[in-house]
Amino acid sequence: MAQVDKTKRIGRWYFGGIASAMAACCTHPLDLLKVHLQTQQGGKIGLLQMGVRVVKNNGILGLYNGLSASVCRQLTYSMTRFAIYETVKKQLTKDGGVMPFYQKVGVAAIAGASGGFVGTPADLVNVRMQNDIKLPKEERRNYKHAIDGIYRVVRYEGPTKAFNGATMASSRAVLVTVGQLACYDQLKAMLLTSGFFVDNMNLHLTSSTLAGMIATLLTQPLDVMKTRMMNAPPGTYKSIMSCAVEIGKNGPMGFFKVSTNSTHCLSMLHTLQSNLFQLPTVTVVPAVSEFSSYIRNSMPVGWVTAIFENTP
Repeated sequence: MAQVDKTKRIGRWYFGGIASAMAACCTHPLDLLKVHLQTQQGGKIGLLQMGVRVVKNNGILGLYNGLSASVCRQLTYSMTRFAIYETVKKQLTKDGGVMPFYQKVGVAAIAGASGGFVGTPADLVNVRMQNDIKLPKEERRNYKHAIDGIYRVVRYEGPTKAFNGATMASSRAVLVTVGQLACYDQLKAMLLTSGFFVDNMNLHLTSSTLAGMIATLLTQPLDVMKTRMMNAPPGTYKSIMSCAVEIGKNGPMGFFKVSTNSTHCLSMLHTLQSNLFQLPTVTVVPAVSEFSSYIRNSMPVGWVTAIFENTP
């Protein structure tokens, strides 16, 4: 049997989308709590208290409410943006050239806008399913799964309602993709030229963690607004500005309605798994210290798993 040259293994465009779907399975409890915190107007309940409330009222499985929609969102939103970004990047660098940072940002912005729009229906259903358990039983939508949710939105509220919040979702996706992909590539190149790193696990982990922090910083205000608009009943907000004004009643920090620790962990873990698809081996790695420290005090999940082996 012929030997495979491991140095020539390459990532496929769909690896990132599948890896993101797997990441969603790990981060869903934190994502659900993030949605609950963002949709409360008073802001008096913290992350841990919200988690205790969800488990007390709905059991441990309540933390996974809406998981099918979360996975569906990643298979549309992340698959699209990874496909566009990776395909265009390969075309621009096929002659051995290096993309300047402004090109990476431009490609990432287009990829993010496209992915955000394509993923809006699943994102809307994801937000609704996650927030459903907060509502009185008579007001719950009770979607069976993601496909049922999208079908019912289109049938009973109209096709355009499925794209409610698309502008905000696409805007957020532009920023998160610039932070998650363009900044990741740029940071990785800078670290390689520093002389302190080689192309191995440490490089990928460091680049991914830093890119996740940047993505979080860029997207948090838009993420809060997107969640509010998608979860609101029809006619609640006349425009993006009316949503911003409503959130602004809580002061500037109303746009950062999630604990810094939880948001950082979510972005970091998604970035880690979304980018680990580029590694040339099957890998199981422990989460970095900040995530591990947080998990020890909240949830019994302390490992980031990436199971994709790049093929030639």
